[in-house]
Amino acid sequence: MILWIFLAIIIVLAFWLIGTYNGLITLKIQTDEAWSDIDVQLKRRYDLIPNLIATVKGYAAHEAGTFEKVTQARANAMSAQGAHDKAVAENELAGTLKSLFAVAEAYPELKANENFAKLQDELSDTENKVQAARRFYNGNVRDFNTKLQVFPTNIVGNMLGFIKREFFELTNEAERAVPQVQF
Repeated sequence: MILWIFLAIIIVLAFWLIGTYNGLITLKIQTDEAWSDIDVQLKRRYDLIPNLIATVKGYAAHEAGTFEKVTQARANAMSAQGAHDKAVAENELAGTLKSLFAVAEAYPELKANENFAKLQDELSDTENKVQAARRFYNGNVRDFNTKLQVFPTNIVGNMLGFIKREFFELTNEAERAVPQVQF
């Protein structure tokens, strides 16, 4: 009788461990997928920037320093790894894009250019998609980290090497401002 009780406890414990592990794996995969969504939108943003620079260059060729800063910030953002480094690089890129649009502000004929207006609209749409993807990712990170920290799942998670994920967030109030690309 004691043997059957002991076996039942072992079986229940094994099913609980399997269920806990599968739950953590499911949340990990969902978080990875959400990060992938951010990468897709950021790649779209990175692809728009050279076209935007080329359009502005045609009107403001003497603003080479601004173009170089935007290009360097874009390269830094593309090569950043991890949520924190990516957020810092994206903040830098947003700042340089603001300076690019400030340059464009000084050229009324550029603001009237159809190609420039279309690129502005696409960039604005992409910014909205990045924000949505970031919210989705951060929600998944919240769920994963919560499950990983509650008892008794935290014991299983630590034993199996699961680690908390970082949120993809902006670091200060100035960087929290959405880049305005409308004129």
